[in-house]
Amino acid sequence: MNPISPRVLLVRGMLAGLLAGVAAFLVAYLLGESKVDAAIAIEEAGAHEHGDEGAPVSRALQATAGLGTGTLLYGVAIGGIAALVFCYALGRVGCFGPRATALLVSGGLFLTVNLVPFVKYPSNPPAVGDPETVTQRTTLFVLMIALSVLLAVGALILGRRLAPRLGNWNASIVAAFAFLVAIGLSYALLPGINEVPDGFPAALVWQFRLATLALQAVTWATFGLAFGYLAERALVPATPAQEAVPTS
Repeated sequence: MNPISPRVLLVRGMLAGLLAGVAAFLVAYLLGESKVDAAIAIEEAGAHEHGDEGAPVSRALQATAGLGTGTLLYGVAIGGIAALVFCYALGRVGCFGPRATALLVSGGLFLTVNLVPFVKYPSNPPAVGDPETVTQRTTLFVLMIALSVLLAVGALILGRRLAPRLGNWNASIVAAFAFLVAIGLSYALLPGINEVPDGFPAALVWQFRLATLALQAVTWATFGLAFGYLAERALVPATPAQEAVPTS
């Protein structure tokens, strides 16, 4: 592979993140917006009963320009971060090429940053959640992300240290088991949050949560595939053309 500046991979990671943001926008718009509209209708019904004012920004603008801007910026941000993780991981997590490493990095980040925190603190649609506890809920969610990432790093270190004695396969199993145990203890020790109002449609809550999880999965999958291709183009030299043999 060619030695290459991390800045080149960072730029390519942000470009792949931009593509992932486009995919995220499509998933959010097609799968999530109808669930948001249904939840907002329930919220507005309660607001009219209490005489509350409507939102200052129109729903149409939120669902198009606002959603698109948010998903694109999010994609570029995670693309840059994931590219830096890729720079460190390449050649250190096994004999994998750029494409496989990119998929491993994107899958690992999806697991630690999205899936593990989601299981403990799943997302909720509008009209679900007490406004007075938003700071507490945000703090707990960020704490769960930090714990998940730190425990994943610890599991990787454990696996690498055990590999010479147990072999790569057995060491990976032990490290994965240790990670699951540590995450289970975190779930048990951190307080739970259940603020779904009585009478709120349970199906709507779960449809919204599945849509948000699908959004994250598609975002990371798109990034892994796109960045793997771009990184390989930058790192793996092209096969040189055979020199023409002079004819007599």
